[in-house]
Amino acid sequence: MRSSGSGKSGGRGNYRGAGNNRDQKQGGQGGRPRKPRPEERRYDVGPGATQDGPKSGRGGSARGGAKGGPKQSRQGGRGRTAPGSSREYEARAEERNRERYAGKKEVKVPKTFPGAEQEGERLQKVLARAGYGSRRACEELIEQARVEVNGEIVLEQGKRVDPEKDEVKVDGLTVATQSYQFFSLNKPAGVVSTMEDPEGRQCLGDYVTNRETRLFHVGRLDTETEGVILLTNHGELAHRLTHPKYGVKKTYLAAIVGPIPRDLGKRLKDGIQLEDGYARADHFRVVEQTGKNYLVEVTLHEGRKHIVRRMLAEAGFPVEKLVRTSFGPITLGDQKSGWLRRLSNTEVGMLMQEVDL
Repeated sequence: MRSSGSGKSGGRGNYRGAGNNRDQKQGGQGGRPRKPRPEERRYDVGPGATQDGPKSGRGGSARGGAKGGPKQSRQGGRGRTAPGSSREYEARAEERNRERYAGKKEVKVPKTFPGAEQEGERLQKVLARAGYGSRRACEELIEQARVEVNGEIVLEQGKRVDPEKDEVKVDGLTVATQSYQFFSLNKPAGVVSTMEDPEGRQCLGDYVTNRETRLFHVGRLDTETEGVILLTNHGELAHRLTHPKYGVKKTYLAAIVGPIPRDLGKRLKDGIQLEDGYARADHFRVVEQTGKNYLVEVTLHEGRKHIVRRMLAEAGFPVEKLVRTSFGPITLGDQKSGWLRRLSNTEVGMLMQEVDL
């Protein structure tokens, strides 16, 4: 019984001990040298190192092993080494490309469309930049014979113009082809008609502080007068709109207290003597009457200071409230007090037509 039991256990023991005996045989004098296990292997084998460990120098892991580091070149006998970084590699590649293409003639790219060597811009591009729609929409304007350049109607596409010199019109109205800006402001009462005020009062410049280009006002309105005032960076247009030679008309609504005589309009049209000369109205009418309160409309082309207030006061009817409702073709409409709006292309063209631009 003991022998059979010991046989079983001996078998197990022999199985369990097989590995140990094998290791002993491999490590013995008569067998092959035992290969070190992974946990026994030495990875740092610098110069002068032994199997027990490194003596000096950095290990293989520092020379491009698992932890990184510059890799050694595998082209040992050719005398070339791989660059130590990607920047060095790119620098060498760039140097080779320069040597390869050195001395070659510059390749001239052909023109992509006929007439590209001409000066100026295409007409439809100029119209599109001026706000007349997309380039396709501007091409349709040209096809409809609605566009003229320097007095001649343009019928072909692709015509080139100089925005600085050529006069471009659409439907007879001049196009502002340059980077001009035109605005209409419904000036509230109490706002000073200047772009800056040294006394810190509210002024016109407060309404256009976010504009990249410098704007200036066309004419003036006194502080207590409300209504239309134009702002632009087109110097010649602003000059002509305020010059007496062109006689651009301005219309005002004035609140006065009556009763007023029937010949008040005739007196204003014939002329009222002021301290700086006669002042004449181009048009006068009564718009509304509520008891003794009258709302009258006065149109004139002069631009002297406080001229409407002085004319009515000289006639015996001081103005309680004054609003300018139009400046030439630009009307106030339903624009709210303090609102700034950009003029349309048609309005700009009408303004330019008013002063022969």
